[in-house]
Amino acid sequence: MPDDLKTLPEGGRINETPLAGALSERYLAYAMSTIMARSLPDVRDGLKPVHRRLLWAMQQLKLDPAGGFKKCARVVGDVIGKYHPHGDASVYEALVRLAQDFAARYPLVEGQGNFGNIDGDNAAAMRYTEAKLTEVAKALLEGIDEDAVDFRPTYDGEEQEPVVLPAAFPNLLANGANGIAVGMATSIPPHNAGEVCSAALELIRNPEATTAELLAHMPGPDFPTGGVMVEPADSILNAYETGRGGFRLRARWEVEKLKNGTWHIVVTEIPYQVQKSRLIEQIAELMEAKKLPLLADVRDESTDKVRMVLEPKNRAIEPAVLMESLFRATPLESRIPLNMNVLDAERTPRVMGLKEVLRSWLDHRQVVLVRRSSHRLAAIERRLEILDGYLIVYLNLDEVIRIVREEDHPKEALIKAFGLTDTQAEAILNMRLRALRKLEEMEISREHTRLTKEMKGLQRLLASDKLQWTRIGEEIEAARDKFGSGELGDRRTVQKEAVAVVFDESHFVEREPITVILSEKGWLRAQKGHIEDPAGLRFKEGDSLALLLHAETTDRIGFLASNGRAYTIKADAIPRGRGDGQPVRLIVELGNEDNILSAFVWKEGMKFLLASSAGRGFVVKSEDLLAEKRTGKQILVVDAPDTLAVCTPVDGDTVAVIGENRKLLVFPLEQVPEMSRGRGVALQGYRDGGLADVKVFAKADGLTWQLGDRTRTETALAPWRANRGAAGKMPPNGFPKSNRFSG
Repeated sequence: MPDDLKTLPEGGRINETPLAGALSERYLAYAMSTIMARSLPDVRDGLKPVHRRLLWAMQQLKLDPAGGFKKCARVVGDVIGKYHPHGDASVYEALVRLAQDFAARYPLVEGQGNFGNIDGDNAAAMRYTEAKLTEVAKALLEGIDEDAVDFRPTYDGEEQEPVVLPAAFPNLLANGANGIAVGMATSIPPHNAGEVCSAALELIRNPEATTAELLAHMPGPDFPTGGVMVEPADSILNAYETGRGGFRLRARWEVEKLKNGTWHIVVTEIPYQVQKSRLIEQIAELMEAKKLPLLADVRDESTDKVRMVLEPKNRAIEPAVLMESLFRATPLESRIPLNMNVLDAERTPRVMGLKEVLRSWLDHRQVVLVRRSSHRLAAIERRLEILDGYLIVYLNLDEVIRIVREEDHPKEALIKAFGLTDTQAEAILNMRLRALRKLEEMEISREHTRLTKEMKGLQRLLASDKLQWTRIGEEIEAARDKFGSGELGDRRTVQKEAVAVVFDESHFVEREPITVILSEKGWLRAQKGHIEDPAGLRFKEGDSLALLLHAETTDRIGFLASNGRAYTIKADAIPRGRGDGQPVRLIVELGNEDNILSAFVWKEGMKFLLASSAGRGFVVKSEDLLAEKRTGKQILVVDAPDTLAVCTPVDGDTVAVIGENRKLLVFPLEQVPEMSRGRGVALQGYRDGGLADVKVFAKADGLTWQLGDRTRTETALAPWRANRGAAGKMPPNGFPKSNRFSG
């Protein structure tokens, strides 16, 4: 006995196997089972095993379209008991989907009772609902009793089930399929059966037809819920050629005029597989979040037909612009994927293009035709053999009667006397007396003539590919006439080119004016509207206003701290309300000795002059001040006790610097370098103290400063002009004692 086999006390044995090998072997078996027996449809009939077994079980229960209904519980019980050993919930869900006219373009099951709705409500329990097959399902099963397809034993070996259905209906493309297997998936949208049949007929007429020629007959998907497809033609062609791609599908809408020039939009069709109730919830949530600024209200006025009413904020809004905003933000526009990953006739999973899918279906129809014809031919030959024996009886009736009455072994005697086969002799001996009438003889002769003619036709058919394809074409034309016309066959999805709607992206963002408030003790908050008079603002006891900034909810707010770091916060992230707000240190990381020195509304292209308390500085672009992280970004490099002292916008061509020593210096802005990070250059030289304030102004306008409620302007600045880094001179009379330009 090998070393890896150990005998157990009970008489069994253990085969030691590496865990990795055992796991990979079992997972591979699971993956193959998922791919071939659960998730991917067969290219020939477009069905997964559970759907095929449902239809077969219903056919066995004689649930024909012209017959009565039976409880779905009976159907599900037969399926899971005989063919599909899985949970009843999953099988019933598959049955329900086959009956939903908003899920299946051509339902294979006709339901009676509550089978769910487009809002996403579930079907009633299977003990309450009833079902039977539709004409489409009948076409899929047509010929299954005539040896059209192979059968295999069921999982327990007690029953037989079809490997594939005969499929006189192009179910794969007409109803589509979706499935997720292990390592692969499939997604095939539904199409119009009449158009699919027309494309198949084109392929029969011209086997070398290109995908573009086939798309002339079948331009694209046709969804049960309608909608408007806006995918470009070249994209559609590429998707069908490769078997992979997607389609943009939009809701269908129209404008309803109301009185006084007002209007609203009515949505009558929504994209495929979008739940209406959830769609309305999503729109309402976006309105609540102020992400649909052009929409005032949404209402559901649906009955058995979809009717969603969308009201604009005002009548000046263009309907196309409103709908474009909704298409961009909501599932009113969806992308339907195309991934024609199917099992071919050899049960091999692979992605096929449109032409290959149609060719596979047509080849299957040829196989079915040959098998049915061969089956019928064999049956005719058996019947003709019996009829030939009957005719011999009528020609030799008296002798046959004598043999039957007098011979001990009449069967052998008949065979010897008339050269009959065993089958003919047995049939003659089983004839009833009433069959010996003259009328029966005439009927048998007519049947013999008719069957002989049919036999010759079948023999010619089986011997000629051309006749076979002619017959297949006739069958497909019959299917097109039956399922591709009338209410069921009319195209529901409209194809249009997407019209470019020109608009400003900013229109689709909700903007509200706010005031950003920072207290001396570092509490940050925002209040609605632009507050002009801060006198009414309330703070904690002992606290007061430090910074007040007008902004909008869509802005980004830049902060500069005394440590020389820049921080950026989205305005809508600042706590709102009339409370005290939130400590700024919980929003950005600041040292215990650091504080916010300046705040501004970030705009592209702005420039700022940064200056340290030691009198060094440089110009920085607003783009370099962006720092979304809590830790911010070091801009002005300072060493204690030096700090960032001033951050002033650059809106002129001249710089004015005043020190704590009350010396004023004026020099051109061009002398200050533009940097993204560093210590800067000396703006003013000091023997004692440091920098008090900096201002950038336009030389032509003069230097202004605030003195109480008055604004003073000095244009004769020659005494204070010098190069950057000079000491400067005492300021003009009337300059604030605070040594600050703002008073």
